[in-house]
Amino acid sequence: MSSVMISYRNLVVVFFLFCIVVLPACKQLDTFEFNQAIPNHAWQSNTKLKGSFNIEDTAALYNLSIVLRHTDAYSFNNIWLNVGLQFPNDTMQLKKVNLALGDDANGWEGIGIDDIWELRKKLNTQPIHFNKKGIYHFEFSHIMREDPLQQIVSVGLRVDKIPE
Repeated sequence: MSSVMISYRNLVVVFFLFCIVVLPACKQLDTFEFNQAIPNHAWQSNTKLKGSFNIEDTAALYNLSIVLRHTDAYSFNNIWLNVGLQFPNDTMQLKKVNLALGDDANGWEGIGIDDIWELRKKLNTQPIHFNKKGIYHFEFSHIMREDPLQQIVSVGLRVDKIPE
């Protein structure tokens, strides 16, 4: 009888560990990320990178981040961008953003693999509340003096729903 109890206890322990470790991993991630490659790593100032994402949960809070990839040969420590966001049935709202990519003393920010650097920077200082369900549109364009802007690999937007 005791061997049956030990097996039953072991089964309960294994089931309990399964529930704690595996089931939370099955949760759907509430993240959207869109990245657009820049042809020949030369971004023309009149080329707007555009995309859209859907918001269903208007009670949630979100973080918005720019995802930018550049090569080690990029000539500047920053990039100036026009970032546009359009709420459903509204007009595009543009914001100028000066995105620091690194400095001479510390090098590039972000994660580097070979000669490509990826940087993710939040656009918002506080979480954002989207008050309308629907499709949101966004666009990026650079407003640097160099045109085309060399050594930019891709630019994108990441939308993260903040867990409750």
